[in-house]
Amino acid sequence: MTLLFDKFKEVLFSVVPIVILVLLARFIFVPITDSEMIRFLLGSILIIIGLALFLSGAEIGITPIGHFLGGRLLRSGKLYILLSLSIALAFFISVAEPDLRILASQVDLFSGGAIPKFLLVIVVSLGFALLMSVGMIRIIKNIPLYIVMILIYGVILILSLFVSPEFLSVAFDSSGATTGALAVPVILAISIGASTLKKNSKASEKDSFGLVGIISTGPILAVLTLGLIMRPNFSATGPDVATHTAEDAIIAPFLSSFKSSLIETFLSLVPIIAFFLVFALRKNAMPKKDIKRALKGLGYAFIGLSLFLCGVHTGFLDVGRSIGLHAALIPNRAPILIVSFLLGLITVLAEPAVHVLTADIESVTGGYVKRKAVMVSLSLGVALAISFSVLRIIIPELQLWHFLVPGYAIALALTFFTPKIFVGMAFDAGGVASGPMAATFILAFTSGAASAVEGANALSDGFGMIAMVAMMPIITIQILGTLFKIKSRKNKGVST
Repeated sequence: MTLLFDKFKEVLFSVVPIVILVLLARFIFVPITDSEMIRFLLGSILIIIGLALFLSGAEIGITPIGHFLGGRLLRSGKLYILLSLSIALAFFISVAEPDLRILASQVDLFSGGAIPKFLLVIVVSLGFALLMSVGMIRIIKNIPLYIVMILIYGVILILSLFVSPEFLSVAFDSSGATTGALAVPVILAISIGASTLKKNSKASEKDSFGLVGIISTGPILAVLTLGLIMRPNFSATGPDVATHTAEDAIIAPFLSSFKSSLIETFLSLVPIIAFFLVFALRKNAMPKKDIKRALKGLGYAFIGLSLFLCGVHTGFLDVGRSIGLHAALIPNRAPILIVSFLLGLITVLAEPAVHVLTADIESVTGGYVKRKAVMVSLSLGVALAISFSVLRIIIPELQLWHFLVPGYAIALALTFFTPKIFVGMAFDAGGVASGPMAATFILAFTSGAASAVEGANALSDGFGMIAMVAMMPIITIQILGTLFKIKSRKNKGVST
């Protein structure tokens, strides 16, 4: 109960700033209805309770399971067994990831069915799974992360030159959607569990991070490849703004959403449970008390993630869209830029996977890298990302690649100067920052803004925001690492 209470306090301080910002927006310029406001407040309560339960479950069950699976996969002996099992596990995790399902539904809606939901989920998951094998090979063969990332992003850059703006936006957004609340704790734990088997402690520490960053490039490559094959007509796209929840309905939407959230979360956890039990029960590889504790944690995570998704879907989507729509209608562009920066600054604090990553970073580095420092860098990066995304909407001449090409060029250049452990952290941070809150509340905000700005397109302009959110933390975390490096050198100079 102490763990649950601590997580509740942590989440409360994370979500309350978002509630305050929405209340201020309502009083200043957004005519949010009473029904919408009540749903938003109820949704906030569900998010706080759900996120606290999920984080407790991640610590009790999901993280230990990931460590266990990472160790068992490497101990399998033969490389082809390791890669086959890694690919299978990653594919099922991605297929069941709630964030990907959310994004695929929205892409299907806004593309007018030109990019079907089922096709996008399968293609993205295949890319996710194949790059999982690349990440595991990197750990085994001790290949420097920056070399792998430079090669991958070089291929991405080349493919990007030949696809439509719509596919470019969806490709990079798909990357962020796969690294959501469920996938990140498992992948991080597998990465740490696998790297700790190394005899070299420094190599182990460096390789503890970076797997999420590598895997998150798989969906980009997969969707860009799909874009080269498919040539759909985007002229008849879906509605600029999705249908709002029934104006006066309050309780009914929550009941409906909670039912679908339970199903989504159950499907998300089944593959992980199956893999875990197969390895744990084989030759009594794990003590029964540890198995029971892990399953108890999964129970917490199941209930928590269901409540969290219900709160986000029912309480946050309409309000996020309304804020974006009305802020974009104001002739003076300062309000929407200020709101977008503040949203980015505080929304990332409510991402479940962010808390898991920052806790792992502090743990693996023995407290050398503090959670607070990483969190500040993440918040600043996401705030800039959303601000740039809105700037792209209100200035039609600006295209997504105008930001992505120089942004990733800077990110890759920094890998030569940043301490290598920070390189892994940075690319992982880019993946975890673009989780459920970005895929729902912030995407609703940008799509609402795109629908209000003349000349903007909900698919090519409203989407692409998740791509920006995934990119900017890579830069800010590496800058943090460079500052740590400079500080460390100064301290050594003083001590001598």
